[in-house]
Order: sequence, then C-alpha cells, then structure tokens
Amino acid sequence: MPEEELVSRAGEEDGVEVVRIRHPPVNALSTSVIAELAGVVGALETDRSVRALIVTGDGPYFSAGADLKEVASLGMDNAPEVVRSGQSLFHRIARFPAPVIGAINGLALGGGLELALACDLRVCGDSAKLGAPEVSYGLMPTYGGTQRLPRLVGPSKARELIFTGAMIPAAEALRIGLVNRVVPAGQELRAARDLAHTIAKKAPKAIAAAKRAIARGLDVPLDAGLEIERTEFESMVLPSSDLREGIASFVERRPAKFTGA
Repeated sequence: MPEEELVSRAGEEDGVEVVRIRHPPVNALSTSVIAELAGVVGALETDRSVRALIVTGDGPYFSAGADLKEVASLGMDNAPEVVRSGQSLFHRIARFPAPVIGAINGLALGGGLELALACDLRVCGDSAKLGAPEVSYGLMPTYGGTQRLPRLVGPSKARELIFTGAMIPAAEALRIGLVNRVVPAGQELRAARDLAHTIAKKAPKAIAAAKRAIARGLDVPLDAGLEIERTEFESMVLPSSDLREGIASFVERRPAKFTGA
C-alpha cells in the first residue's frame, strides 16, 4: 500500500494553487515533509499559469516546527545538511515568482513560523499562536527566522520573540505587523483564497516585477533600490501586452483581461 502524501497541491480557477502540509498531529517539518514540499514548489515555480500560491496546514495546525524526535534520531552530525535543506526551500518560497500567502491555523511555531515568514502575506485565524521557541530546546531559528523576522517586525521585537521563545496570540501578531489579517478561526483559508483570487486577477508580470523589486530593494540603499525599480519596469512591465491591456481597459471603462504576456 503506497504511503500517503505529506504535502498535497490543488489548483483552482484564476491560477491559484493551494499547498497543504499533511503530517499529523501537528504538521511537523520532518526531513520528508521538507523534501516533498521542495518537490511541489519546484513543480509550481516553473508553471507560468500560477498567479498566486497559498500554503497552509491540514487539520487544526499550520505547523509546530521541526520534528525534534527526528532531529534526535538523526544525530548532530546531520544537522548542517538539514539546516541547508530548510533554508534552501524557504528561500525558494520567498523568491517564488508569484505571490505566496500563508493561511495560518492553530500553531505556527519554530520552523512553522519561519515557513510563514517566507510567504509574502499572512492570514491568521484569531485563535492561532505564533512563536519562535527554539531557545527553549537549546536551538535557534535556522530556516531564516533570525533574518526575516527582524525585517518584518523590527530588530528589537524580533530579539524579544527569539530570546524569550514566547508564543504570541493572533491579535498581537497583527499589532506588530507579523501577520496581515486576522479572521475568525476556521476562516483563514477562505480569507487567503479571497486574497489570492483578488491578486490573481491583476497583471502577473507587474506583480512579479514589483515582488522582485521589493525583495531586492530591502538589501540595498535607496538609490540602488530606485534603480532596481526602474530596471524592472523598463525590462518587464513596459514591453508587456498586459500594460497595453490595462490602459485600454481604463480608457474603455471595462475590466481588464490580463494574460501574463
């Protein structure tokens, strides 16, 4: 009997894809989950029809992070390779060509929080808890948490969360800018879908160019960032047929029909 998949994907209209982690009871990010998720992301990142990607956890939890029992069984000699695999995957998610939305249900802890941080946007159920508890187990965030969390909530708040290992509720996560929206528990996937379909109806090349400009501009001075912005516009947006369609739809007072060309 074949083993059940640990990560599933389902396509929807408008080019929206939903990826679910399916590793009960808490969707721990085992090496097998990381490998399967990498395979799914790899298949999707070359698919030009994908206009938005949603990542969520199956069941009551988004992900409670690394599988510490597996970490103990693998031994510390294998830890560097595990870290490299996780970092590589989350970097690919962060650089995914289309916008990525995390639909956070239940718990997003440790590696689960780092997965959410790799997404462009985060929609959270109001009963969810988020945190970086690694230091409670002699560990530290190693899937990008020490880098992405300060960029999102500021260095001081990131230090507090990482140094204390504290879990925070959804309302606090929204207040500090860790998540974009909080919705009633159980509605996070529906809200993420609504957001994804809204994005999917916009011009794909313009969104992809803007996403690249934002990501690359965060690491350089303003003058260099403005150059990145100009280059993306001139090389990707200006030659696109979607730009001509967008202007025509405005003049003709009708909805635009973008093709991604």
